[in-house]
Amino acid sequence: VGFVLTPLATQQSVDYLDTREFAMRPRQWLSLMTKTKATISFAPCFGYDLCARRVASTKLDEYDLSNWRVAGIGAEMIRPQTLEHFADVLAPCGFDSRAFTACYGMAECTLGVSFSPLQTGFTSHYINSDHLADHHEAVFLDDDDAQGRGRHFVNCGTPLPSFEVEIRDNGEVLDDMRSGVIFLRGPSVMSGYYNSPEDTARVLSEDGWLNTGDIGYLSNGVLTITGRKKDIIIIHGRNIWPQDLEHIAELQPEVRTGDAVAFSAPGLNDDEHCTLLVQCRERDPAKRNNLVQRLTALVRMEMSLDCDVILVPNHSLPRTSSGKLSRAKARLDYIAAQEAELAQSATMSAAA
Repeated sequence: VGFVLTPLATQQSVDYLDTREFAMRPRQWLSLMTKTKATISFAPCFGYDLCARRVASTKLDEYDLSNWRVAGIGAEMIRPQTLEHFADVLAPCGFDSRAFTACYGMAECTLGVSFSPLQTGFTSHYINSDHLADHHEAVFLDDDDAQGRGRHFVNCGTPLPSFEVEIRDNGEVLDDMRSGVIFLRGPSVMSGYYNSPEDTARVLSEDGWLNTGDIGYLSNGVLTITGRKKDIIIIHGRNIWPQDLEHIAELQPEVRTGDAVAFSAPGLNDDEHCTLLVQCRERDPAKRNNLVQRLTALVRMEMSLDCDVILVPNHSLPRTSSGKLSRAKARLDYIAAQEAELAQSATMSAAA
């Protein structure tokens, strides 16, 4: 939408890099922008991380990013550490961190919903994540505050003109700093899903309010996204953000950003348990076992949570067409594999 319809409407040139091509050779992104003197380019957070990891410091003189004035970030949860690292690595190429433009959007709104101000860089709130999970309220922490477990959430700016945004909980409109489901109404919100009235009725009210399924809060008109309702892991009544578990995995030297996905799945007694799938390139059994034991211990220590850590082959985690990890599909695939394994075991037992 943004890079096909907008160039057509404004008569601007655009250069396209396929998602798979970018994932395989992310340096092409920088080379293309250097060659064309590109001024606007968007990527999800994992794209910035992957690119920064692949750029060799000895080859930075090949790139000129001084024309890049809008470096948009959206499509998934935004990690400030990733953006800071990207800016530090690419600063010698003329990249200005003030180009970062955090935003929020979705296809159901014909893309854009909110944008941070241009040429100001990104801003974030340091929030007590325990209080947020337990009480659905965003409480600020100082960076050196040791009480509770803090987490930075990047602000996604103010809604576009004519857009209305409400944070709701069971139909109640919440005040500022209260976390809930994001509802939107505006001139570019869809009229419905094509040939799917049931799905449309589930998310779109008769007066035009769209239930986004995303979780967030408002603060003085600024929208901040904290997660997605269907992705939240609920164990014994406790809300757990899958991004927190995935971040623990991605901090390990064997694991790259985007190589971990967390979700809940039914156990043998139909109780939900936490599962963390991690793509692992290591083949040595002892090192693989060490990674599993280490992650299990870290999750228990940092999250007070028992979690099944499972190593899976490279390129086995499902992704959307835009390259984002699909937790919902990973969960369904995992449950299907578990059911198939149980069925096979039952068949073998019957045969015996």
